[in-house]
Amino acid sequence: MSSPSARLDNSGSLPNEFTHSAQGTALRRILGLPALVFFGLVYMVPLTIFTTYGVVTEMTGGRTALAYVVTLLAMIFTALSYSFMVRRYPIAGSAYSYTSLSFGPCAGFLAGWSLLLDYLFLPMINYLVIGLFLNIAFPEVPAWAFVVSAIGLVTVLNVLGISSVSGMSNLIVAAQVIFVLVFLAMAGKSLFGAPIDFTAPFVGDGSQPGLAPLMAGAAVLCLSFLGFDAVSTLAEEARDPKRDIPRAIIITTLSAGVLFFVLSLMAQLVFPGSSFKDVDAAANEVMLQAGGQFLAAFFTATYVAGAAGSALASQASVSRILYSMGRDGILPRRLFGTLSERFHTPTVAILIVSLVSLLAVVIDLATLASMISFGALVAFSAVNLAVIRTHLFDGRPRQPGDWLRYGLVPLIGFALIAWLWTSLSGLTLAIGLGWFAIGLVYLAVQTGGFRRKAPQVQFSEHE
Repeated sequence: MSSPSARLDNSGSLPNEFTHSAQGTALRRILGLPALVFFGLVYMVPLTIFTTYGVVTEMTGGRTALAYVVTLLAMIFTALSYSFMVRRYPIAGSAYSYTSLSFGPCAGFLAGWSLLLDYLFLPMINYLVIGLFLNIAFPEVPAWAFVVSAIGLVTVLNVLGISSVSGMSNLIVAAQVIFVLVFLAMAGKSLFGAPIDFTAPFVGDGSQPGLAPLMAGAAVLCLSFLGFDAVSTLAEEARDPKRDIPRAIIITTLSAGVLFFVLSLMAQLVFPGSSFKDVDAAANEVMLQAGGQFLAAFFTATYVAGAAGSALASQASVSRILYSMGRDGILPRRLFGTLSERFHTPTVAILIVSLVSLLAVVIDLATLASMISFGALVAFSAVNLAVIRTHLFDGRPRQPGDWLRYGLVPLIGFALIAWLWTSLSGLTLAIGLGWFAIGLVYLAVQTGGFRRKAPQVQFSEHE
């Protein structure tokens, strides 16, 4: 039975006994395939289409379902690249670790830094919509009060450990599956006997014609698929990471993609067009149209629970990325690279994420979604390229089919992601490149103007 370990190369020599642990503790291997799949699904949130539904429907002129098809196509190839990398390197850290091991520590840090933009703000977007929809249901309570309460609850559960996160995830996914079935039944009933234009979700209402608006919407929808990246961050807490993590990544991506398409298609059939009273809360208008006050109330309850579960899962993932980068010395090790001796969780990293999440009180949904999309596309691009570098140019003998599997597949994934890159808004690029520049400056300071080696992740297996 082999177990993974990572070692630091901060000065050209490697310590003899540095494993993926901190202060005598280590992440616990307790997750099987079902738990990993549920974790990925709850991270995505089966109802996550309604988070940006109004924004993307308006952006694409009523073609959200078609935009999901475009995004899913790109995500399938990228998910395969993630599965290839986790088989080679079953360790925490996601795109940061994979890029560092493939292209060196500087590239790894910049990929991880870009990915942090996603992970730091994904909990925030969940807290924001929790406050938004609970405030609609209970207007006498300010939205910020719901936001702060949710942050406190999620923080406590994450500190207690990944088993509490996994258990809560299962309950939330089950509740959302029930809602999905009820929504589809009531939406179908409301459409029964009425004239339906099944082409409308694909051709739109004419307000935003052409390919460019469609691709812009597809680029925003990348944030809906970050669940498969989140699964890869749990490689050190899976019982059989080389087998179960790749399977969970593919299952999560395909299952969520099909579900997103079906739900968005049905929503657009029930509520055609792209005009809403409140774009951020467009889902509430869809529910009222499909099933009246009952369905709107049911949606609010399950959606808020799902958003809380997604915040729970996303905070767990980003805290482990921060822990991985701190353990490797690229972030301050004493602050980020330690685990709680009692709970075996990266408590300091969890608390820092909670503090950042308080920005949900003041930031708007459209800006937040754009920021997350930038980081996602950077990470996805890096992992696709890492597959080619690691599997085709590592000096090992090539097998028949390797150039197809490890060359063509990630190359197609990279090309599709690059296409989505060109569809990002100017504001998104400005914010994302600004974040990237901050990371570059930090790295330059850490390495003395790139004269010293950055901390290096090195992976090996011990029998």
